[in-house]
Amino acid sequence: MSADARIFIVDDDDAVRDSLELLLRSSGFETIVAYASARDFLAEAAPMPGECLLLDVRMPDMDGLELQEELNRRGIKLPVIIMTGHGDVPISVRAMKAGAMDFIEKPFSDELLIDCVRRARRQAEEARREGAEVEDVRRRLQILTPREREVLQGMIAGQPNKLIAHALGISPRTVEIHRARVMDKMAARSLSALVRMALAAGIEPA
Repeated sequence: MSADARIFIVDDDDAVRDSLELLLRSSGFETIVAYASARDFLAEAAPMPGECLLLDVRMPDMDGLELQEELNRRGIKLPVIIMTGHGDVPISVRAMKAGAMDFIEKPFSDELLIDCVRRARRQAEEARREGAEVEDVRRRLQILTPREREVLQGMIAGQPNKLIAHALGISPRTVEIHRARVMDKMAARSLSALVRMALAAGIEPA
C-alpha cells in the first residue's frame, strides 16, 4: 500500500472532522485531508488510485449522495464509506447502489470505523494494482502488428490455427509464427493467461 495514499474526510461538522482525523492518525494512517463541504472537495481534491473517502451523507448545498453521483460522472472511482444518522439509512442504501463500499451509522465505534477504512484501503489498493496491470496489457497490445491483433482475436475465441488461417487468407504455418510472436510480446505464459489479459483490456474475440 502506497504510503502517500490519502484518506479524504468530507463532513460539515468541525468537531467530527477533528475527531476523525485524530482517530485515524492515532491508528497509523498518516495522510488525511479533510473538507467542510462537498464542493470544497470537488474544487480542491484530485483523488488518485489507492485512496478512499469518508463521506457524511447529510450536508448543506451538496449532500453525500450528490457528491458520489458527481464523482461517478467524472469517472473517479474511489472507495466511499458513507457516514449516516439513523434516519438516513435509506439514503445510504441508495448510495451503496450507486457504488459506495459501505455505510456506518452514527454514533459508531472507533473499531468499526477503522475496520471499514482498512477494508476500503485494501479495495482501493487492489483496484490500483488491477488498473496498473490493465495499462501494462494495453501498452503491450500497442506493439502488436495489425495481423498479430487479428490472430490474437482468433486465439481468444478458441479458434484452431487452420480456422484462423482460412479466415485471414494465410497459411497455418504463418499463423503459428504469429501466435508465437503474440505470446512473446504479451509476455503470456499460457493461452488462458493471454485470454485474461485480452478480456481485461477490452479485446473481444473474433
